[in-house]
Amino acid sequence: MERKEFTSTINASREKVWEALWSDETYPKWTAPFSEGSRAKSDWKEGSKVYFINADGEGMVALIDKRKDPEIMNFKHIGMVDKNGKEDYESEKVKSWAGLMENYRLKDKNGKTNLTVTMDLKAEYKDYFLKTWPKALEKLKEIAENDSQMKNPITISAIVNAPVEKVWEVWNTPEHIENWNAASDDWHTTSAKNNLKKGGKLSYRMEAKDGSTGFDFEGIYSEVKPNKSLSYKLSDGRRVSVIFNEKDNNTLIKESFEAENQNSRQMQQEGWQAILNNFKKYAENLK
Repeated sequence: MERKEFTSTINASREKVWEALWSDETYPKWTAPFSEGSRAKSDWKEGSKVYFINADGEGMVALIDKRKDPEIMNFKHIGMVDKNGKEDYESEKVKSWAGLMENYRLKDKNGKTNLTVTMDLKAEYKDYFLKTWPKALEKLKEIAENDSQMKNPITISAIVNAPVEKVWEVWNTPEHIENWNAASDDWHTTSAKNNLKKGGKLSYRMEAKDGSTGFDFEGIYSEVKPNKSLSYKLSDGRRVSVIFNEKDNNTLIKESFEAENQNSRQMQQEGWQAILNNFKKYAENLK
């Protein structure tokens, strides 16, 4: 048995790389060089089993030996599972490699992520993994970096005369959202909900005050850093990010979003900027 190390520097945050590694959507993509159609099944809790299976439903069984988001994920390989779901932990074949480790380390370096994977290898599989791991890490890098870059983004900004803690609270509290979230006086937000955590849902209902029209706005958070930044994906797949920077008791809000195709970029920019300006006015006047 020999332990080998594989590394990659990825131009994306640890949170985005972590998500690319383990999400149901992206795991099959970056592991395709090992086995096309592969996937992982688990509740992803420390101490739980993980089934690393191929397109036919057979593969390896491991335990999550250690998990610390978004820094550490350690697996201890313990068995096999066949296409009928039968698990094997006792055969001589399994016993010859049971206990081998596969460890992932993610370190932040100026906004980029240094990913290190260490893996215990049996001699007969050494050449295969030495050839395949670089391909898998290149695919992971592509996924994480592309996901971190918005397509056709529009950016707006405003400086709010208030400390960042107050700005963050007013931005994210449903009762406040219902008061500031409108681009003009003839529109208003009639209800708002905000589960402010990664994987949580932001939703609100915006309507014309004369009742003639309205729409629902929904997003799922991909990143939440209190008093610093948040990112979410809209129900149509477009992404939004908001950065909060405090200086001299003022807070600069920089909001970027992917443009949609139904309205002009100018109209979208003016509409989102009007809402942000309304937020600024509301937050500054709030006692």
